[in-house]
Amino acid sequence: MFLALNLTAKAPENQVGSRRHRHTVPSRAGRIALYALAAGASACLLAACEPSPASQALAEKNAAVADSAALEMATPANLAQEPPAPAADPEPAAAATPDSAVHADAPAPKAMASARTPDSAEDATAARWLQKARHPGDVGPPPIERTEPTADVDDPGGFELLGQTIPRGSSQRLMWSASQIFEGVSSATPVLVVNGAGDGPVLCLTAAIHGDELNGIEMVRRVLHDLEPDKVNGTIIGIPIVNLQGFRRGSRYLPDRRDLNRYFPGNPEGSSASRIAYSLFDSIIRRCDALVDLHTGSFYRTNMPQLRADLRYEKIKELTQGFGGIAVLHSEAALGTLRRAATDAGIPAITLEAGEPLRLQSAKVSQGVNGVFTLLDTLDIVKRVQFLAPPEPIYYQSTWVRADDGGILFSVVRLGQAIEIGDVLGTVTDPITNEQNLIYSPAKGRVLGMALNQVVQPGFAAFRIGIETDGPPTESLGGDLAWSGSRRLLDAGGAESTDTGNAQQAAAAELETEENSEE
Repeated sequence: MFLALNLTAKAPENQVGSRRHRHTVPSRAGRIALYALAAGASACLLAACEPSPASQALAEKNAAVADSAALEMATPANLAQEPPAPAADPEPAAAATPDSAVHADAPAPKAMASARTPDSAEDATAARWLQKARHPGDVGPPPIERTEPTADVDDPGGFELLGQTIPRGSSQRLMWSASQIFEGVSSATPVLVVNGAGDGPVLCLTAAIHGDELNGIEMVRRVLHDLEPDKVNGTIIGIPIVNLQGFRRGSRYLPDRRDLNRYFPGNPEGSSASRIAYSLFDSIIRRCDALVDLHTGSFYRTNMPQLRADLRYEKIKELTQGFGGIAVLHSEAALGTLRRAATDAGIPAITLEAGEPLRLQSAKVSQGVNGVFTLLDTLDIVKRVQFLAPPEPIYYQSTWVRADDGGILFSVVRLGQAIEIGDVLGTVTDPITNEQNLIYSPAKGRVLGMALNQVVQPGFAAFRIGIETDGPPTESLGGDLAWSGSRRLLDAGGAESTDTGNAQQAAAAELETEENSEE
């Protein structure tokens, strides 16, 4: 066709250019013949673009073979195990394909139909998988939804505390919230619980009722995280930081300057300290069969590791004997302390004193941890090899030695040292006049606690001396402190939760002696 057009365009030019070659220009009939030839060539080219039925069938057969190969490579192995797909429709040709959409009016050859129809359940499943995989986000199996294991509330060995059930042979961290800070946000305290695989008593460990006493926090951590639940008989509850607000401020007291350990068992309608005490005692302490309250010295004092206990009660005395080689000091707990409230509620309770405030002392912590594990072994809660320390004496009496003069205190004796009457315990020096005064021991005994070197005022309690006596107090209160859920008051006074009881606690706190101020 292009040749014909060129010839047509050049014909007039040739005619004008030279008359000698006029015989070479085609006539009108010739031009018509050339036009017809060009049209025929164009028709042939257009016909070549339209595939014949045979070529169309061959192309679609090749496409079917390629699709089958892709199915074999892309089908996951686990899809072969799926149940067979439902039977296909009796008219598979009704499903439109990209090719059939282009040539909808073209008859589909039998060869193409056989290639498109799956010959097995695996091919049908793979086809469905490929069809889903074409959509973004649907590639591969669905994600696995992780669920936390839930405790079986019907498990007879489950231990219920703070609304949670700790299955037998497991450990769990709970949260106890007793109060709100001024922003209105709850202040939650962690509670560690190890519920053993076997039956046994419930032992509670509390620490940092005074927020600046750090050694007890480390003791609870070491004990609770060193237990294997499947080798424990009974339950151990550990509260590392009771006074969380004081701990954050590095203070012994609550933010309102109240001593939390003077408000137990508390009152739900009382002061902030009384409400915190009530929440702890009612929701946790009452679930315990025995209590060990961990403390350190106070007001820049340090204590030799020792147990404070009311030895008039046989069960409490047995509890102290389970600690092994730790000195014991007989002490009637002050009204409002956790130890006193637990004892009044029929729960054997003791206080473990070790070290000084605002410091972590590894040696004191280790001695306390060894004592707790010895107690666990004695109570048959855990069984492990323990190296027994030499036995320590029981001190039924003690006295504080006070400074008569103000000045700079320097101690001469060390903690735990045995002393005689008249021994020099320390010196107090006036920083202005350089006058020095000596502090003498009034009794024979042992230094159980002492003040750190500091500036003191007259009357400051500087040294606590444990005094050995011939025997226990004449008054003995056996009491039925059994390892059971039944509780009874051990004395006539009991623990009051009324406003009158709180008033008595506040008055007792004001009149409390220096001997009990550390606890």
